[in-house]
Amino acid sequence: MTANHRVAILLHQGIKGTHGKTGLAYLRYGKSAIAAVIDADCGGQSLKEVTGIAKNIPIVSNVQEALAYNPDVLLIGIAPSGGILPDAWLEEVKQGVRAGLSVVNGLHTPLNPYFDRLQPQQWIWDIRQEPSGLSIGLAKARSLSCQRILTVGTDMSVGKMSTSLECHKAAQKRGIKSKFLGTGQGGIMIAGEGIALDAIRVDFAAGAVEKMVLEAANDYDVLWIEGQGSLLHPGSTATLPLIRGSQPTVLILVHRAGQTHIQHAPHVAIPPLPEVIELYEQVAKVGGATDTVNVKAIALNTFHLDTQDAQKAIDKVQQMTGLPCTDVIRFDSDRFLDSVT
Repeated sequence: MTANHRVAILLHQGIKGTHGKTGLAYLRYGKSAIAAVIDADCGGQSLKEVTGIAKNIPIVSNVQEALAYNPDVLLIGIAPSGGILPDAWLEEVKQGVRAGLSVVNGLHTPLNPYFDRLQPQQWIWDIRQEPSGLSIGLAKARSLSCQRILTVGTDMSVGKMSTSLECHKAAQKRGIKSKFLGTGQGGIMIAGEGIALDAIRVDFAAGAVEKMVLEAANDYDVLWIEGQGSLLHPGSTATLPLIRGSQPTVLILVHRAGQTHIQHAPHVAIPPLPEVIELYEQVAKVGGATDTVNVKAIALNTFHLDTQDAQKAIDKVQQMTGLPCTDVIRFDSDRFLDSVT
């Protein structure tokens, strides 16, 4: 997608729910103009009031209402359980296609099979596809001269993509030759390219990351690699191939302030942050690394706190870890950039 597209984001029950991360991220960082946001539960409400995103974009209740704002692309910004659209929402997608809209789909279920007759200007982008020509990882990225900065987390959905994007944006402002590498559906939608790591067979996951990093390395001085999952999460397999494939030079640890247990596995505790830092550094220094790989800073997600409590949480983490810490979305990320580049 380009800046010339006008996008309607399908976010049913995702603005206030738990499965709208992809659409909300595109609202913050996407290149295309946003014509409307679609959410039956929030139609007619203020986007700024319900999301904190200060953009004057209407929220409508369905695709039919969104058509009045002249979009040309329908972006599915939700991730329902199992990656399958409920029948009623699928009918809305079909309605959009009949009206001439193209579709960006980040779900595990491809939508191309539903549409065999598209207009010449229409397309369906099913993002979660395994790239061709993959092989196993062989630690080739360790020989690159560019910096490779990987975000890692204490849990899923704590802000790894946002941290990478904010740092990339700050680096570009300084004139640094910087590139963001997307590894999930949201990051790929924003960057326009990348690998859908959770669609790649596990044997080739590290190789896919390695291939992406090697292809970008010659043209950039800093690569910001979007993190996925967490080594602490019992259901996550994505973080290890990201470490193996990218051979990072620096790690940024991302954590939600005050979180003590894995969100969807409350019986699994998050160790104290110094122990988490040691874990990531130990894992990163084996499997091909030639140098010690350090966590250089902590990106703290303080979205649920007011400004005063957010600053207290940041100060507490800095004292606990001895590392620079901030919320890169809420506060200035310029000093934070100095600590990791």
